[in-house]
Amino acid sequence: MRKLIYLIVAVLAITLLDSGSEAYGQMNRRTVKKNNRRISHYRGRKSHFSKEKRYNMAGFSLNALNYYGDLAPRPSRFSTDISFTKPALAFSFTHRFGPRYSLTGSFMYGTLKGSDKESANKNDEGNGIYRYDRNLSFRNRIKEFTVVATFDLFQNMSTYISRVKWTPYAFLGITGFFHNPQALAPKYEVDGTTPLKGGGTWVDLQPLGTEGQFSNLDKGDVNYGIKKYHKFQPAIPFGIGARYRLNQILDIAAEIGFRYTFTDYLDDVSRNYVDLNKLNSDMARAMSYRSNEVKGIPVAGDPGSADSGGYTVWRGYGHEGIHNLRGNKNNKDVYMVTSIRITYILGKTFHKAKFR
Repeated sequence: MRKLIYLIVAVLAITLLDSGSEAYGQMNRRTVKKNNRRISHYRGRKSHFSKEKRYNMAGFSLNALNYYGDLAPRPSRFSTDISFTKPALAFSFTHRFGPRYSLTGSFMYGTLKGSDKESANKNDEGNGIYRYDRNLSFRNRIKEFTVVATFDLFQNMSTYISRVKWTPYAFLGITGFFHNPQALAPKYEVDGTTPLKGGGTWVDLQPLGTEGQFSNLDKGDVNYGIKKYHKFQPAIPFGIGARYRLNQILDIAAEIGFRYTFTDYLDDVSRNYVDLNKLNSDMARAMSYRSNEVKGIPVAGDPGSADSGGYTVWRGYGHEGIHNLRGNKNNKDVYMVTSIRITYILGKTFHKAKFR
């Protein structure tokens, strides 16, 4: 009897062990399938551009400035004279705050220049001869403060040490600049014989009001209501470039950008001539009308001459008339900035490889 009981207990134990083993195997298979599903749907965590990956850069650039406006060789909005390309210097500070994004503030100092006599084709019987005979010129020293946001084509998710070897980029921002158009004054007054006080020197044009800004123009005058322009102006900077990594802490970049301004007076030229006797000084008259210097002095009563409030001038230049234009007020001035920039990553060190 006792042996029978032991046999029954042994059979039950074996049965229970087999059942438990099968149940465990089923649970394990379910767990494996569940984990496989999780792995198949895993897309990884979103990488965060942490504070440790952000960095600042200081930069220095050599720039070239070109002007687009009323004193360009042709009336086309995008006409410029490359021979008047002028140098400029700039300093910048950049903060990298994302894998593609950075913010740059900069200060630039440079000069714009234009001249009818030197740029226009006097053999062009259409527009060229008009611009040559107009004979206006200027220089303008620009002091520019700019903030732009830059978008890199190739992203960098790592630290500064592992940043991309090179990347194209585009930028857009806001500019504020101080400008002061000047011109070299002629030696004689409008009559061509009386020496002009201050002649032969560079003269600030804005205080003269060469288009009647400070004159008491009559209501019927074509420039009636004209206001003085301000020396501080806003602009929209935009452009493209490419940046190349020189080493762990130095980059070099080349870029071309434009400053779309909201003024037409970088060159002090925008609207119509006014009768010379309505301007406030001999210097204002001499700087407003300069055709005598290239065409000679007209003779009163000659069919090619006109009266400008008691002054004899060439017809179409220097006197009141709706068609007697000094410039085109409908197109704002633009200047182009071409740059080569070296940037240094601040607060970082150059890591040398260690060998054992």
